[in-house]
Amino acid sequence: MKVHPKKDPAELVFYTSGEEACLPGHGYGPAIRDHYLIHFVTEGKGTFEVGQHMYHLKKGQAFLICPNVITYYRADDSRPWSYMWIGFAGHMAITYLQKANLDKDHLIFSYKKDAIISHIQQINVYNRLSPGRECMVLGHLYAILGQMIEDAMLIDDDAEYHNDYVKEAKGYIGANYSRDVTVNEIAAYLSINRSYLYALFMEEIGESPKTYLTQYRLQKAHELMKNSSLNIAQIARSVGYKDPLTFSKVFKKHFHMSPKHYRRFYPL
Repeated sequence: MKVHPKKDPAELVFYTSGEEACLPGHGYGPAIRDHYLIHFVTEGKGTFEVGQHMYHLKKGQAFLICPNVITYYRADDSRPWSYMWIGFAGHMAITYLQKANLDKDHLIFSYKKDAIISHIQQINVYNRLSPGRECMVLGHLYAILGQMIEDAMLIDDDAEYHNDYVKEAKGYIGANYSRDVTVNEIAAYLSINRSYLYALFMEEIGESPKTYLTQYRLQKAHELMKNSSLNIAQIARSVGYKDPLTFSKVFKKHFHMSPKHYRRFYPL
């Protein structure tokens, strides 16, 4: 369903809504929009790419496309997603989105399916011109944004929700520290923005994901030094450093001496 927006600026302007069950591997873009567009994943999974970031999304999650930003999204090959979307603009659009903790750096969120989807379904019902359609459509659009704001406030107050993300990130690090895993990869695995992951780590444990990853690797390196059959280069590779020199620099910064001297003065 599409409605052409008025030229005059308004607080909130409805652009489009709809739904689609995608075929495996179906993609859209790279492309830009001149308005805000939110896709709500109702089934399956897929990926959303913007800039250097790729997000993996599944049922119950949603992604925001901002105006004049190049994006690309694609359905999973084995479990292609279905989604519903809502497009809008207006001089208050950015304010409402910010209240829902969304902006160009925070594009992914979870939503309550029944509360959101029912409003989009009602909008899609208005498929013919009628005197009251504009008001009814805008009413549902305001309700959708209001629900998103309410959900964001509940999430902010839910420490256990935050703990789950940090716990999952720690588990991923524990399983993958020995290879060249990055913070971006960890965030993508959790289907959240890197900035959001950083904020969660700082809130929960007082250090960044990168710092935690580095310290975890160094602790494992410390343990591996007990094995005299491993040289420094082998230990470096075992904890995710392809370059032994880089490993030595990181190790020295943390322990204030090189791995070689550490082994000599602190027999393990």
